[in-house]
Formats: sequence, C-alpha cells, structure tokens
Amino acid sequence: MSASKLIVLMAFDENGDGELIPAFEPKQIETEERAVREARALATQHAGVIAWARDADPAVGDYGPPVELFKHGKIPDLE
Repeated sequence: MSASKLIVLMAFDENGDGELIPAFEPKQIETEERAVREARALATQHAGVIAWARDADPAVGDYGPPVELFKHGKIPDLE
C-alpha cells in the first residue's frame, strides 16, 4: 500500500470548570479542502476547532509530522 494522507478534524468545548473536552471523536476527512470548510463551519459552535493533516503509511506505521490546516479558538496541547 502506498503512502496516503491522514486528515483529521477535532472540536473542543469547555466543561463547567473551564477545561477543554472533546466535542466529538476525532473525525477523518477525505480532503484538506473539506476539512477546512467543515472546521470553519464548526468554529462558531465550539470553544476550539482544529483540522490537521499528515502523510501516512499505516501498513508500515510510518507517519509524517502534522501540518495545521485550520485552527480557531482554544485547543489543548495535542502532543
């Protein structure tokens, strides 16, 4: 299997203590353009939204560095 691109969309809300919690499970998106479009749409509904991508070859467990496509609001440290 050849290398492909992993594109992920995540959103976060604040709980009663002001801590960031995932609004939903990380969502894999088909294209970078769609990820940015969906992230922009979610930005007004959540405390924070991020879309990122990385080159990936799951067959051998090889993943490139993440590249931020869109970021808005509060995002926890994802490292």
